[in-house]
Amino acid sequence: MIRFADNETIFTPETMTQRRIDTTDSDNELSRLLQDVRACRLCEQHLEPNPIVKAGSTARLMIIGQAPGTRVHATGIPWNDPSGDRLRAWLGLDKETFYDTRRIAIMPMGFCYPGKGRSGDLPPRKECYEHWHHKILARLPRLEVFLLVGLYAQQAYLPNAYKSLSENVKHWRDWYPRLIPLPHPSPRNTLWLKQRPWFEEEVIPQVRNHVHDLLINQADK
Repeated sequence: MIRFADNETIFTPETMTQRRIDTTDSDNELSRLLQDVRACRLCEQHLEPNPIVKAGSTARLMIIGQAPGTRVHATGIPWNDPSGDRLRAWLGLDKETFYDTRRIAIMPMGFCYPGKGRSGDLPPRKECYEHWHHKILARLPRLEVFLLVGLYAQQAYLPNAYKSLSENVKHWRDWYPRLIPLPHPSPRNTLWLKQRPWFEEEVIPQVRNHVHDLLINQADK
């Protein structure tokens, strides 16, 4: 389960499956929904709205991160920063493939830049998850794999998640191959990666092969 700043629980793992199978929708319906998302102003009293989500109805991979940073907020392009460069390197994907919404959907826990806190960016606001996530997922019927980047996404979508990101990543096989917890690829986490060389030596090659098989080898199946 996930708890945001006000400690209100808003997710149980069972609701994810139920919400995804409730409806199937056309590309036009998904497009209209994404237009509504981009026009969302639920949090405008707390931040400058600029919701950033990319998805196509045929996407098979979902990447759920935390929230846009300042560069992503300014450009409107998700993972358009050094964190995105590292994530693409982990997955072995070029930008053309990474941003191909026919294959990959990108949806952060919070769609807008949340602003600065005392020790970095503020946590993602809960409104996006509460109001939009289930609606978007219901319109992505071909999703097979979720990359859960960072603790917020893991607490929301991993059944029986551990309390720490490190434990989630250490036990990644518990949810493989459908749900895959990853650390955030931010340069701020370079020390975390250096202290755990097994992640890039053992986990990343398997995740990369799994993603390539999903997106490339099975593209015509």
